Amino acid sequence: MLAPPRTVVRREGGLYALERALQRRGFRNVAGADEAGRGACAGPLVAAAAILPEGKRGEIDELADSKLLTPAARERVYEQVVQRALAWSVMIIPATEVDSRGLHVCNLAAMRRALASLSTAPEYVLTDGFPVDGLGVPGLAVWKGDRVAACVAAASVLAKVTRDRIMVELDGQFPNYGFAVHKGYITDEHSAALLRHGPCAEHRFSYVNVAAASGRGNRPPRARRPAVVPAATLFDVVPAEPPVLPGAGEGTVGVASGDQPQPSPSVGEDEAMEGEKR
Repeated sequence: MLAPPRTVVRREGGLYALERALQRRGFRNVAGADEAGRGACAGPLVAAAAILPEGKRGEIDELADSKLLTPAARERVYEQVVQRALAWSVMIIPATEVDSRGLHVCNLAAMRRALASLSTAPEYVLTDGFPVDGLGVPGLAVWKGDRVAACVAAASVLAKVTRDRIMVELDGQFPNYGFAVHKGYITDEHSAALLRHGPCAEHRFSYVNVAAASGRGNRPPRARRPAVVPAATLFDVVPAEPPVLPGAGEGTVGVASGDQPQPSPSVGEDEAMEGEKR
């Protein structure tokens, strides 16, 4: 029996080329997954998944890697994704969970949960950078996937916009840190505020810079977070229904606990916790 012809996806084919090639091979529902907030030292880790329709219905104006878009453009793309996607989902993992379970474990668990929550089951999964096991369908980890595959770019926008909105709300609760501006990433202003005021409940104490500002830098990452951190967090009042735009398509937003993670690649779960900038 002859092997099927090899599929070649050329970079000049554009953002939709990879999905179109998979769809020609019979994988009609191709899901993309991505995260936002991995490099931040405050706020939640957010993962999202999306399945775009085939053909012209799935082509979204301005769609690109969320980091390459202006805030206004991200909001416009977000609205189009939630209205036009066959299915989409967002999972939120609080800073406390990142501290207790480790960044990489939480990252994989959140993407796994986001994909499992899609109302339309994916037939193939594309993830940004990291392979995600235990999905029950074939998948591929794509380097810089949010710049290569449309469904991954759509997931990156969902995750980024959701997280940015959360950080703006957190800025109202913790006004000393400038969360609305830097969104919890490590900037000179954020570092100065950390030294001046110390960490708040939404900081990740497993990160070296936060641990140092709290005086707990000599402890192992998972033991750095104090048992009690004063002040309520946003996640005490997360609504049961997702805060989506009017007319949005089928989507879910949830707070993922990251329980029972599946086996993952041999990447240190506390890697990139030492003050990665974005």
